Order: sequence, then C-alpha cells, then structure tokens
Amino acid sequence: MTDSSPKTASAPQKAKEAKDLLPIDDPKYLINRELSWLAFNRRVLEEALNDQTPLLERLKFLAIFSTNLDEFFMIRVSGLKEQIAEGVRGTSRDGMTATQQLREIRERVPALITEQMRCLHEEILPKLAKQKIKIVTLAELNKDERKKLERYFLKYVFPVLTPQAVDESHPFPYVSNLSLNLGLIVEPDKTINHGKLHHLFNRHRFVRIKLPPNIKRLISIEGQENSFVLLGELVAANIHYLFPNMKPNKAYLFRLTRDADLELREDEAGDILSTMKRELHNQRRFSFPVRLEITDSMPDKLVDYLTQSIGLTERDVYRIGGFMNVPDLMSLYALDRPDLKDAPIAYSIPAPLEKPKSVFDILKKQDILLHHPYTAYSVVTEFINAAANDENVRAIKICLYRTGKDSPIVQSLINASRNGKQVAALVELKARFDEENNIEWARRLEDEGVHVIYGMRGLKTHSKVTLVVRHENDEMRRYVHIATGNYNPTTSKIYTDLGLLTANEEIGEDATNLFNFLTGYSYQTEYQQLLVAPVNLRERMLELIEREIEHQRDGKQGRIIAKINSLTDDQFIRTLYRASQAGVKIDLIIRGICALRPGIAGLSENIRVVSIVGRFLEHSRIFYFGGGGDEKIYIGSADWMHRNLDRRVEAAVPINDKKIKRYIKDEILNIYLKDNVNARLLDADGNYQKITPDAKEKEFGSQMYFVGKDV
Repeated sequence: MTDSSPKTASAPQKAKEAKDLLPIDDPKYLINRELSWLAFNRRVLEEALNDQTPLLERLKFLAIFSTNLDEFFMIRVSGLKEQIAEGVRGTSRDGMTATQQLREIRERVPALITEQMRCLHEEILPKLAKQKIKIVTLAELNKDERKKLERYFLKYVFPVLTPQAVDESHPFPYVSNLSLNLGLIVEPDKTINHGKLHHLFNRHRFVRIKLPPNIKRLISIEGQENSFVLLGELVAANIHYLFPNMKPNKAYLFRLTRDADLELREDEAGDILSTMKRELHNQRRFSFPVRLEITDSMPDKLVDYLTQSIGLTERDVYRIGGFMNVPDLMSLYALDRPDLKDAPIAYSIPAPLEKPKSVFDILKKQDILLHHPYTAYSVVTEFINAAANDENVRAIKICLYRTGKDSPIVQSLINASRNGKQVAALVELKARFDEENNIEWARRLEDEGVHVIYGMRGLKTHSKVTLVVRHENDEMRRYVHIATGNYNPTTSKIYTDLGLLTANEEIGEDATNLFNFLTGYSYQTEYQQLLVAPVNLRERMLELIEREIEHQRDGKQGRIIAKINSLTDDQFIRTLYRASQAGVKIDLIIRGICALRPGIAGLSENIRVVSIVGRFLEHSRIFYFGGGGDEKIYIGSADWMHRNLDRRVEAAVPINDKKIKRYIKDEILNIYLKDNVNARLLDADGNYQKITPDAKEKEFGSQMYFVGKDV
C-alpha cells in the first residue's frame, strides 16, 4: 500500500506544472449529488440484473431499488420542489438550479424503472415459475379456484374496503403516502330505477379504493403451493360487490408519494418529544404530493383527472409497465427456499472472547476489533448484557439511533436499571423513518427508570458509543464500545460495520466528556483521542489530509484511503483535489453519493473512486492516512458530508493497537481495493464502469473473501 517516493521536480518544472493545474473551486468539477445518487441506485439495480446472483436475492435487490427510490422522492425530490415553491433562486454546489435538477431526474428515472420491470417480468418471475413459485392471473385459474378466491374476497377483503366517491358533498379524498389504490369511474345503470334517489345515481363519479395495508398483497391459491394472485386484481375482479345496481368501469392501480422530510422546528419546541409526536401526526396528514405512479394502461383522461385532483403535473407521473410496489414481493423471499438464496454465513467470535473469562478482564489487556456481519453481533449484545448484570458495574451510557423493533439491547438496559445501575440512553427521535419506533423505546425506557435524553436541540446525534463504568480496586474503570453502525442486531446481519471494544483510559475519559456534552450540555472542546463532530472532527480530518500533502512535498509518499458512504462536502473535496495536485495517492471507497470527479488531469488524476455494492450493505467508515511512515487510522460514524460534520454529533476513534491497525490496513482496506467483482470505478462524468480483470488476474470479490475467512 506504499509507493516509491517521486523524483523531486526542478523549479522550472514546478512552475510549468503549476500552470497546468485546474482551479479546485470551479463548480463544474463537482458531480450533482442527486444525479450521483441515481447512479448509485443504478448500481443496486445491477445486482438484480446479475444472473449469477441467486434468484430470490435478485428479487431482494429489485425491492431495495424501489425502496431507495421511494426515499429519494420523499426526501430529495420533495426538497427540490419545496425550493421552487418558496422561490429559492440559488443553485446547488455544482451550479444546477432546482428546476434543472428535477428535469434531469425526470429524464433518468423512467429508464431505470423500465429496466427494473423488464428484469422482473422477463427474467425473475418466469424463472421463479420454473422453480414452482408463481404469480398467476385469475384468467389462468379454473372456475372452482376462482370461486374459492371470490369467497375469500367476500369473507376477508370486502368488509374492510372503503370506496370513496367524489361529488359535490364528497371532495377528492386524501391519498396517504405510498398507499396502493384502485381508481375507477362508476356510472349509473340505466336499466335500474332508483326512484327518489335518482338524483344521486344519475351521473358518473370517480371512486378511489385503498387496498388495505393489513391484508397481504399476494393471496395464496388453495391447493397450489407457492402460487399467488394479486390482491389488486382480486379486488378489481369483484368490484361489482361494492357497487350494486351501478356500472363500475375498469379499475386501475395508482400510488402516491408524499414529502416525508420531517422538519422539526426546534427553535419553537419547548418539549422535543411532544413536538416530534405533533409533527409526525401533521406530516401524515398535510405533507405535499411529489410523485404519482400509475399502471401504464390507465386512460389519459383518468390520468389527467388524478393529477389535477392531487395537485401534480404530467411531469410528476410515472407509468409503471408491470408490478407496482415491488417491495410487496418480498413475502416470496420469506419462503423456505434456501436453494434460491445466498448461503448462510458462519459468524465468528474474536479469539480472545472465546475463553470463558470476563469480557472486562480481557479488555484490560487488549483492544478488540469487531468486523460485522462476519463477527457475530452477539459480541456487542453480550457486552452490554454483561454490564447490565455485573455487580461491579455502576453506570451504562449509550447512544441509540436505530435499534430495531425487538432489540435485546434495550431489554439489557431495562435489566440494568432494575439491577440498580445508573443507565442513560440518548434516543435520537430525529432518526429519519424511525421516529415512531424510537418514541416507543423512549417511553419504555423511561417507565423503567432509565434516564432518557431526546437528542440535542439543533443537532442530530448519530454517534454509536456505549460507555460502561465499573468499580474495580477502589477506582472507577471505563470500558467503551464505539462503532460505525447502529445498535441494531437485525441490520447487523446485512450491514458491514466495524466496532472497537477498549478499556483505553483516554478514550474512556473522552467518552465520559462526550456523554456529558450530550446529556448536560457541557461544552467540551478538547478531546484526547476521539474526533467529535461538530467540535473537532472536521478540523482534525482536514489537518490529516494536509499532513499527507506535506509528506508529499517533503519527498515522502503521501497516502490516503477513505471508506465512507458518501462524499459531498465541498471543503473536503477541494482539499482532496489539492492533495491530488500535490501528488498524494488517494483511494476512496464510496458506496453511495460522490460529488468529487476523479481522474481529471491537473486536478484529480491521483484519485481513484470505487463503489462496492453486493450481498451486504457497505456501511463501515474507515480513514487511513499513511504517509511518512506514521500511519493514522480512525473508524467512526461520520461520512464526509456537511450534515455529518456540522449538523450531527458524530464520533471517530483512533486505532492504537498495532495488530488491529495492521489488520484494518492489510486485511480490510487492501481487500476492498482488490475487488474486481462487486466494485465499480467512478469516472469523471459520474458514471460507474465495471472493472475488467487483466488476463492474469482472477475474479476477486471482497465480501465473499470475508465470508470465507475467519475474521
């Protein structure tokens, strides 16, 4: 991972080279973040297109692609629309107006959806059918099977349906976010005499029917194992039961996406918990529409009526030529078909922890690195559980961002409180899409006597830290777990993350000061080991990049490797451009958004950017600065984004243990950089290119390497 030192350039040569350097602050040398995100989601789609991936895993990637796109519209597209509505005239950092960005998004998304539908209907569903997993139409069933499904409809579905007609006394109904609906025109049956009610039934009306979210989308066919019909088709086929003595026309599916970017006005909030509950309620009811998905056979007249009634334009309409709301198909993934899924992995336990000794005794002698999902997450849950039940532990403090629905960690905290320990939990209520879940956990913890802190005003707490204080030999000893991922045992099986268990005294003292900052608003500005945002993380990381520039100028080979989820902060990008211009070799492993343009002569020719999308979601953040023989490695919760560095509480910890440092350098970072299967190279235009191995090279996938290695 080190390179030979470059030859020292003469003064005239340096002057010539300086003239060839490009300006680092020109907006054209930034990739638009929204378009970069779409390029990343295209990478997710590619995993579904790969016929070497097991069939149900391909289906999973199609579902992830759709879920990602939903969130993109709910947060990013809604934000652009809001800018336009409020008359914001500024541009993004790359120089695009909100209107220009929406236009580009509109140009690119339909092609992605078309490819997704082609993959689903021409490849995955036919191949699943060959594996005796079928989605069939009612027309393919015999009369007896259709009759049984009709009885199912009348017994379980019909009673919960609520048709909503539009007329003078019934305005167009509120359509909830991401709900699946049928829309149709109902007209009078002129053969029926409605008598005194004739004036109510003598005209055409639009009717909306919401498909109940608590009824499964795929309805099993009795007598046919793993064969299903769609709920929407079943309702449409029996729609006449909803409109006796009327003539219902054909029903068409549609789905609405609304703004979901919850803005907590904390400057007006006396009580963050109460404010969050109120804002969540208001969001459900009053969030504005962003996107309308319709089945592609819906008549134009009905499309026009829907868009006008909802308050959208034709540019907000996306015609879906196939299955609408692909994540509903994930019920197929739950089928007991291991032959159609990735083989399960064997989780490992770090060797020191395999001994029947107290985890605290072990940590007094050495730090332990955890590499999830390959390292069993039970190591973390058992560490917290051990603290909860250890009679010498006096206090446990933890940051909870996303915990999952049935978290053993929360139960351990409750047990710790019942055991008389001082327990403090910072529960981040502003964790997007987990707000309600976190409110519920906060209530339960408070009911059990846990000190619950609801985040900080103006800052979102994103750090992943646990502090355990233990009484030993008439003194208090501190033990810390600090990680790149959430305290969520469920997602730990599909996210790659790192965690460090340590009894380092300075890190323990820093963790204490961090929690005092979070719980008591003590303004700690100096940390001995930790890098904490928004206090010192930005400045220290930039100093470390500058250090590599100085190494390069001194004739020592500067070296930077960063593995992060996203890179959008323009100060970091400009500093990395300067480092490249100085000759520092830089490798960036960035899963998602990257606003930096690599490979441009005179600007970024020394920067290589790869994105790795595979079986597991790459979530770990690692920062390596290795020039001059003095290697610095940090792991932490922050990406190089403005929000992480300035608007969130983040923490990064140095790796001090030489053995762990060597493992991260050689057995993690170097392995990712060798990947030529799941890795894609980012070019200067913002496109990802498949890496083609040399004739002598073998295919090498980093994730599969870790699966097969005892980490």
